[in-house]
Amino acid sequence: MGTVSIPRRFCGPPTSANGGYFAGRIAALAGVNVAVRLLKPPPLDTELEVIEVDKGMLEVRHAGEIIASTRPERVAAPQLTPPAYFEAVEASRHYSGFERHPFPTCFVCGPQRARGDGLRVFPGQLRGRPQVAAPWVADSSLDAGDGKVRPEFMWAALDCPGWLGCLPDARVALLAELSAHLDRRVHIDERCFVVGWRSGGGGRKHEAGTALYDEDGELCAYAHALWIEPRA
Repeated sequence: MGTVSIPRRFCGPPTSANGGYFAGRIAALAGVNVAVRLLKPPPLDTELEVIEVDKGMLEVRHAGEIIASTRPERVAAPQLTPPAYFEAVEASRHYSGFERHPFPTCFVCGPQRARGDGLRVFPGQLRGRPQVAAPWVADSSLDAGDGKVRPEFMWAALDCPGWLGCLPDARVALLAELSAHLDRRVHIDERCFVVGWRSGGGGRKHEAGTALYDEDGELCAYAHALWIEPRA
């Protein structure tokens, strides 16, 4: 089917791809709604082979090993009353990643990434709610050429808020699976916000929901994820 390579800019951990961005790139190749399962950390600046096994079912391989796979999947829309935009702004001020972050250069939520380089999505606890939230304004480097954000960057924005929604102390966990649905692509420089919450799981496994809204609280995209804490 071809190959895909993830530029170093789009890292999560320093030596591997941000899971949400990677999943968005692979989902676009599938051509249908899918869940993307990450089996190994996707390497950066490396040609990865993409093989179509069946409709909606892909395998991403590197050096003979399967890095990721997809399966057809539809995500249910969240039944959530969104906070106000400025509640998300206030919540972001209390982002635990400012004080302790396992991957501070993460493309999505790394506090060491500059504006115009990383997404700078910093989810903090909402007051009186069991969710985290953060504002997000996409810069021009994310433009698909039509004034709107490329889909893989919306997948990326839906990634890390799920982690913080499950583990607000920002302890280490790795994305194992992500599925997302985009109702509409947001515009460059449009004020948006992302909400994340725990939706299930147990032990080292955590299920998360995330949702992306515009400034007026209109739902633009949503996702479901599985996060796994590494063994000690």
